[in-house]
Amino acid sequence: MPYIPNTDANRREMFDSLGVRDASELFESIPDAILLNRALDLPGPLNEVELRRHAESAATRSADLKTYTCFLGAGIYDHYIPSTVSAITGRSEFYTSYTPYQSEISQGTLQSIFEFQTLICQLTGMEVANASMYDGATALAEAALMAASITGRREWVVSKAVHPSYRETMKTYAWASGCKLVETTVSGIETDLADLESFVTENVACVAVQSPNFLGAVEELEKVERIAHKSGSLFVICFEPISLGILKPPADFNADICVGEGQSLGIVPGFGGPLLGLMACKKQFVRQMPGRLVGATVDAKGRQSYTLTLQTREQHIRRERATSNICTNEALNALAATVYLATLGKQGLHHVADLCLQKAHYAADAISRLPGFEVPFGSAFVKEFVVRCEEPVGNINERLLSRKIIGGLDLGKFYADLAGHMLVCVTEKRTREEIDALVECLAQ
Repeated sequence: MPYIPNTDANRREMFDSLGVRDASELFESIPDAILLNRALDLPGPLNEVELRRHAESAATRSADLKTYTCFLGAGIYDHYIPSTVSAITGRSEFYTSYTPYQSEISQGTLQSIFEFQTLICQLTGMEVANASMYDGATALAEAALMAASITGRREWVVSKAVHPSYRETMKTYAWASGCKLVETTVSGIETDLADLESFVTENVACVAVQSPNFLGAVEELEKVERIAHKSGSLFVICFEPISLGILKPPADFNADICVGEGQSLGIVPGFGGPLLGLMACKKQFVRQMPGRLVGATVDAKGRQSYTLTLQTREQHIRRERATSNICTNEALNALAATVYLATLGKQGLHHVADLCLQKAHYAADAISRLPGFEVPFGSAFVKEFVVRCEEPVGNINERLLSRKIIGGLDLGKFYADLAGHMLVCVTEKRTREEIDALVECLAQ
């Protein structure tokens, strides 16, 4: 049942077993000075019919992606989710399961995680993937921490074209671990390679870039790789998984560690969470990888089975030997990503990425022809691009919302030199009619 009430008799029985008169005695240890000492200012109770009507009425006051057309991305994306995803993730044996410590009764969960790791390796071209991280931001910060452990160096270099929230998370990790974080400048909307190279010394543990970056641009990863490895630093790539349907994978650029946000892979935007951190690396670094890995083995009868292995975390080994204090993974979201990738397959993922590419370029071309708007940068992009606006972006977005259109991100909030610029995202879900409606609204 969704709701099981306690009757007066139920409550009386509980109070008697605790030896108290009523619920107030349970809170006697709280000082009077901080008690509210008045009734809560709440409306009276509703019956089920009234409550349902109230909830439905309240829901209509929120903008949702069923009734609004979304051109907002910046790390959270509105992609189509096949029905196979919810059909599997909605099964109670998955959504109620706990950490699979007892492998003999957790084979379903363990196999799904093993399949997830395999798919992430196929997607990125890397040799080893873990059982997922909390989100893309912590995955990148953990990669930097991992690089410091591998190299014994205490400096991290990251491009300012990396997602601002990811960089803020790296700052927190750097402060807590005694490392130094250096942020390099952006030229246009791409990493300034000359500035990047000036900071990469023999003290740098890793060089981290994102491609496509936060501003939508595809970075020159071959050049960044040469800069990083010339000084013996590890090369960390932050990738966007859908884009790998048409772009070269991180392994082709000799990445040592790659990370990403997996929300695009069958997970609803959900007002910003929960998310799914992706991490993969070269096999030689597997023992410094944070989190957990699932391995395939055989049981006493020779049948294939699965178990947790290489659990290099505080709960399993001495704290000083732990790679991280990350103690779990986003298993249900990892399952969603697994089902999504298995449903689409290689050709399906390529098709989704190609649709994003074609539709985004169609939108960029149409917007660039409008008076008062410009697509000022010539960088290659997949599904996000920057638009310069003559009016304040906030004003434009308010008007778009009145037409049930969620506009792009105001980049001036994160980059002072990009005030008056909007980051527009176009996924495969956007129809020609929706894109044309956006263009028409901007023209008006």
